[in-house]
Amino acid sequence: MRISDVLRSLRAEFPAVSHSKLRFLEEQGLVHPVRTPAGYRQYSPADVERLRFVLVEQRDRYLPLKVIKDKLAALDRGAASSDQPLIPRLATKDGESAAGPEGALTLEVLAVEAGVELSFVEELVTAGVLRPGPRGRFDPVARDVVVLAAGLGEHGIGPRHLRGLRAAADRQVALVDQVIAPVRAQQAPSARARAATTASELGEMCAQLHTAWLRQGIADLAT
Repeated sequence: MRISDVLRSLRAEFPAVSHSKLRFLEEQGLVHPVRTPAGYRQYSPADVERLRFVLVEQRDRYLPLKVIKDKLAALDRGAASSDQPLIPRLATKDGESAAGPEGALTLEVLAVEAGVELSFVEELVTAGVLRPGPRGRFDPVARDVVVLAAGLGEHGIGPRHLRGLRAAADRQVALVDQVIAPVRAQQAPSARARAATTASELGEMCAQLHTAWLRQGIADLAT
């Protein structure tokens, strides 16, 4: 398969995948397409399955490439268990990527899918806890935000109380942006993919650190 064929095969599950992303994964040693005498890449079906595995591990588990590379090596040795399929689940029911630049959910659809009143979603937007895209629509991650906010609301923690949490998350995003900005500014074709991968890994580490502090603090409340 040519690289264009591979992209067509993957984009139903990973709409944001690009030529530069595939080249970057090749540079990192995660896939090894052969080259024709003219220098064109050619991918086997096994190469495409390896790419699917890498992309789902990044999207669903936020794993660093080094960890994914180790998991692939285990698969190559036959050491991986049978419960590690190479075919990932779709990002959403309509096949759209949760990381896409624009979401597909209207305010009304978001309320229905989250199982809450429309007024509650509107309150989250007013409080700045939930932010629509440029066209007033929401990405699939917004559904998780609404569901979690509704759960906290059952304990008296309303949208206005969540402003501080949202502000803290924004500061973490800004910190990650400072780190990847020099990479993103590079002209190399794979720079954008490398920046996106680094951002995902840093974001996951920030989330894990926040969780560790939160668990530590909750444990102190019980003593």
